[in-house]
Amino acid sequence: MALPPQFLDDLRARVGLAEVIGRRVKLQRKGREYSGLCPFHNEKTPSFTVNEEKGFFHCFGCGAHGDVIGFMMRAEHMSFLDAIERLASEAGLQVPQSTPQERAKAERYKSLGTAIEAACAFYERQLASPAGREALEYLKRRGLDDVTIARFRLGWSPAGNALRAHLLKEGYAVAMLLEAGLLGRNEERGENFDYFRGRVMFPIADARGRVVAFGARVLRDGEPKYLNSRDGELFHKGRMLYGLAHARRGAADAGELVVVEGYMDVIALHKAGFANAVAPLGTALTEAQLTEMWRLVDEPILCFDGDAAGQRAAARAAERALPLLRPGKSLKFVELPKGEDPDTLILTQGPAALRALLEKARPLVDFVWQMERATNQGDTPERRARLEQRIEEIAGRIEDGTVSRAYRRALRDRFFEGFGPKGYRAGSPAGVDVGRAARERLLGRLRAGQSGRFPAREPVLPSGPAASGDVRVLLLRHQQGLVAAVINHPSILDQVGEAFGTLDLPPGELDRLRREIIKSWAPDIDSEGVKSHLKDLGFGAVLERVLSAEVYEAAPFADPARAPEEAGREWRHSHELLTRRRVQLDIDEAERELAEDMTEENLSRLRALKRQIDDMDSGDGGRDEGRLRDSH
Repeated sequence: MALPPQFLDDLRARVGLAEVIGRRVKLQRKGREYSGLCPFHNEKTPSFTVNEEKGFFHCFGCGAHGDVIGFMMRAEHMSFLDAIERLASEAGLQVPQSTPQERAKAERYKSLGTAIEAACAFYERQLASPAGREALEYLKRRGLDDVTIARFRLGWSPAGNALRAHLLKEGYAVAMLLEAGLLGRNEERGENFDYFRGRVMFPIADARGRVVAFGARVLRDGEPKYLNSRDGELFHKGRMLYGLAHARRGAADAGELVVVEGYMDVIALHKAGFANAVAPLGTALTEAQLTEMWRLVDEPILCFDGDAAGQRAAARAAERALPLLRPGKSLKFVELPKGEDPDTLILTQGPAALRALLEKARPLVDFVWQMERATNQGDTPERRARLEQRIEEIAGRIEDGTVSRAYRRALRDRFFEGFGPKGYRAGSPAGVDVGRAARERLLGRLRAGQSGRFPAREPVLPSGPAASGDVRVLLLRHQQGLVAAVINHPSILDQVGEAFGTLDLPPGELDRLRREIIKSWAPDIDSEGVKSHLKDLGFGAVLERVLSAEVYEAAPFADPARAPEEAGREWRHSHELLTRRRVQLDIDEAERELAEDMTEENLSRLRALKRQIDDMDSGDGGRDEGRLRDSH
């Protein structure tokens, strides 16, 4: 919904920026501005400023910038409209509706919300009355105190049609109560009746804390055990999370969101100090719920019950999440003791026991691999082949290409660690893990390198008249030479592994070749084993281009006749050259940005890049670059 600019200007004028930010940040006035520690990243020296006169905040450390609406969205993890409505309420402003239809819809929503709120208050009073004694005793036995019961507005729906009688007396129309899901209807008898009867009531609130529906638990025998409101105008079971309004601030403060199965689990966690717990509403996690969770934190922790049903729910969540994964957005999993759920674990062992388990939460990739190994031990060649096939299927389900490639690499690493790259190791029986400690040490360095400072981009080439085709070819030949040297001398990876992981290559076949070399490396693998493996995977044509006389002429260290020690030394020199060219390109870009926008952030970036150049100049980098130019 588009909002009039004059309304937004009036809202910004009425709401004090420093006052809103000051609720979360300790601000200190400095002249016309305020400063404090940034709430969006960890820092010890204040780099966060608030300019009340100009109406914006800015952090010179992480680059966060915006007005009071943007701050509410970022700090409270709100949508634009939610932030507008929260601020408008504080300022005493009415959010305008742009069309008659939207105004009518808003009025209907408001009327339905009023009826549901009236029902919630009725259920609360019933719990405190003699009619709700059994329900109250049940909640107390589950470890809840009066403060927690009041905070989550728990209630009791009496038998009969007490709610209908009460709300009709208050002036609510039957049609509205039916639409709100508070009444049901028996068409055969032509009668309306209370939808919830004889149940403990759990109000379900939206992200802003407005009650929009109910979950209800039967106390004695009865089916279903749990009953939710029907989907309607205000409530969509697959889009909402129980406890979200309570958990929003806790998740923002802790940087952690705990996802459990049921209402009582959420309430028990909040009572025990975990103010960041939510739950789906009796269904498997949906795409909308995952998206809502990822708005709060990057890696929510799933803490489902330690029984077969809980494990199945976790498996379904993992399957649902895989296609939706994006860089930085994933899940973690906690495995509870058999027969326990978060509620009972806290009651019997205390909050510290749950905290210990949360700290050991496993990433999604480990959980997925465990699921595969649970049904396939890989103890025959056929089963191992099936595992390799499943790796491709799992990675192929992930829509984001970057994450898909990362999963394929990570799962293959686990496959090789479990079974060894069978058939690729000279002199080793298939499946025997030779030099496991050495392999794990190098793999750790390679993985660290692959998440290094420089992302893959097009080759770093000079610009202007000097950028001839010959220079471009020469640079490509040196990039190919770095890969060829590792193929011809696999042992040098023990010295240059991390640099090989960050190698600055253009996206495409050469980079894919490098990644496959990393996956298949083993301590005793020889050059012929590497080549054979790469050809089997379809890299034959690329190998011909990389292992060519033209490459060896431009990068002599890559020649198979060169001694491994000399090849490794020259490899490092050539790598320093390409790294220096990348940093110099970044310096040129940083200087342009500083000229356009004189900020502390841009200045700090330029200084950091120049320090890198100085560090390189203190070594051999400058001589190497001169030698490359001379060779051309």
